[in-house]
Amino acid sequence: MTLAEVPSPAIPLGAMTTVAPGASTTRSTFGAYLALTKPRIIELLLITTVPTMVVAERGWPGWWLVVATVIGGTFAAGGANAVNMYVDRDIDKIMKRTEGRPLVTGEIEPRNALVFSVALLVVAGVWLAGFVNPLSALLALSAAAFYIFVYTLWLKRTSRQNIVIGGAAGCMPVLVGWAAVTNSIAWEPVVLFGIIFLWTPPHFWALAVKYRDDYSAADVPMMPSVASLESTARQIVAYSVAVWALGVAFAPIAGMGWFYLVTSIVSGGLFTLYAVQLLRDPTPQRAMKLFTFSITYLTVLFVAMAVDVAIT
Repeated sequence: MTLAEVPSPAIPLGAMTTVAPGASTTRSTFGAYLALTKPRIIELLLITTVPTMVVAERGWPGWWLVVATVIGGTFAAGGANAVNMYVDRDIDKIMKRTEGRPLVTGEIEPRNALVFSVALLVVAGVWLAGFVNPLSALLALSAAAFYIFVYTLWLKRTSRQNIVIGGAAGCMPVLVGWAAVTNSIAWEPVVLFGIIFLWTPPHFWALAVKYRDDYSAADVPMMPSVASLESTARQIVAYSVAVWALGVAFAPIAGMGWFYLVTSIVSGGLFTLYAVQLLRDPTPQRAMKLFTFSITYLTVLFVAMAVDVAIT
């Protein structure tokens, strides 16, 4: 599971409604294509990109570089997400969580969606290479390729470790952000990559607990649908502890100050507490509380990095 897979826990992506093919207005057509990119997930990706750029620069990298990197990263993630919807349109019809997606409702023809997604990826590569640097373009397109070929086309339907391995694609924005500033890769962004990599399984498995019947119906071996809730909760706790430890370890590795250190200790402890509560009471309600807080945790952690640089 990658970040790009995560829907809103309460509202269908894009608040889409079922319409007959060809019956949409100009505005609804725009909204349908926008929904293909999974914009809410892109927002979460950008939350990790910009603070990483601030840490790499040890200050503000400049508006143009930030905006150019964000635009390129948005195109790359959006294109990969659109390909994911194109490939998964058969199982999206079966799952209640995804039955409102535009390829299921008929708002967009599959061929048009594929052309749109490829166009986004091409624009992303050209944009990043031209306005940022070739390394950031290579990393962004590599993330898209991994998400499409390794996760979507291979692991998602064949392995219960799909989200563990496939989640690597959602970790790449920190490498893109660091490369945009320094035109290189260092240990700091590798550790940030590791934080998101370890964060992804408890984050998405918590959501998948609620939708385990959906995954079973679609024959997708997501962990909660092929293992007991107790077994899934134990693994969630293990990953949460690992995330907490690596988040704290980032402080000395990257030379962060007291603000980030305290924030990482407190927020990581709360994340682990939510995971332990799920283990003690493995219910969909507890799982959704963990899912919601996991987004808060990642946001707080990365914002704390930028704030720490500003105050120290």
